[in-house]
Amino acid sequence: MNRLYIDVGSTYFKIRDDRGIRQYFRNFDKNIADDLFDKCGDTIARYAKEDIYICSSANGGLSTLIIALTNTFSLKFATNIAYNSGINIIESILYPEIKKHPVATEKIDVVIITGGIDDIDTIFGEDLFNYLSLLDYNNIVYAGSAKCAPKLAQKIEGIKLLPNIVTEKLQVREEELKSYLTNLYQADIIGKEEIKALYAVTANQIYPTPYIVNRTLPKLHEHFPGVVDPFIVIDIGGATTDIHYSTDLVRDNLVLEGGYDRLVFKKLGVYKSRESLVFAARNNEFVYELLNYLNVTENILDEQSEAATKILMQLSIFLVLYKVSAHHPDYLTLSLERLKSIVFTGGITKVLDQEDLETIIRFVYRKLLGYTTIPTLISDTNYEIWTLR
Repeated sequence: MNRLYIDVGSTYFKIRDDRGIRQYFRNFDKNIADDLFDKCGDTIARYAKEDIYICSSANGGLSTLIIALTNTFSLKFATNIAYNSGINIIESILYPEIKKHPVATEKIDVVIITGGIDDIDTIFGEDLFNYLSLLDYNNIVYAGSAKCAPKLAQKIEGIKLLPNIVTEKLQVREEELKSYLTNLYQADIIGKEEIKALYAVTANQIYPTPYIVNRTLPKLHEHFPGVVDPFIVIDIGGATTDIHYSTDLVRDNLVLEGGYDRLVFKKLGVYKSRESLVFAARNNEFVYELLNYLNVTENILDEQSEAATKILMQLSIFLVLYKVSAHHPDYLTLSLERLKSIVFTGGITKVLDQEDLETIIRFVYRKLLGYTTIPTLISDTNYEIWTLR
């Protein structure tokens, strides 16, 4: 191999060259570039800039608030498009209820406004503008009725106007909004000063790791013979847990283009997002039964130990599959009963063995789906997926 691949994660650096794949726990007291050069400088020096390829998942995704006219069309369509773009939805609001809706206190990366079909011009008014004046956000985009666009452009500084995601036939139009959100996500990663500093060692574009992983999914069968369609990839890291999936598994099939997409769960990481993961677990209706199934007590959630980390990773698997099952309609619903294979990658493969994975997946399928059989489970133990491009 005459190339060097580098993945900057939220918890680890991973590199791959002719000596194989190695990973290094990050020193959070140093900036990313300095820490990377300290750990891997000798390796980096062996390669020309043109032969070094870098990707990063260190930002954990973008937070999004959606304001939509109806739940049936505009909110449902916008939610699907946002999730398929790797965006984290922290809140959604139906516009008719906006006056009584609490204002989000955290900074929001992007606000999406949508609703109505193109020949309606009396949808949004002062209630919207008053609410937005109280929000702290970086970007705002409108993808609703075309007749409302001029008024919103006049009233909302910096708003990006896109074609309506709801067509005249009440079908989804996803291309423009999805492209805008994907580009925002990419710009967020490569625009960070610490990531930009890495261009000193590479002449190639730095991409988000999930984008690279999605590009490799059609090649998984070549490298992992046990992978059978349809499959999903679950990537559990320090800050987030991601699911990469075939769009054929989406029950509502709102996204018209085929291929693979990604859901990111920003607050379900095992290390940097540990507290929010534990909070989500304590508030899930099935988790206490699951802990009993795993022969542990609730006290394990308060521990800082290898055993506790193992349980948290199993909980992460359960929670993300719960969120995409029919038990949790706020997310995309994937047809889990159709799965033939589940591929695990990321830090989880260093902690959970095959028996641990089978134990948690059996509980998921028995409890959520009522099935006694489970898909084939494959572990990317060398964390190779991101290097298969």
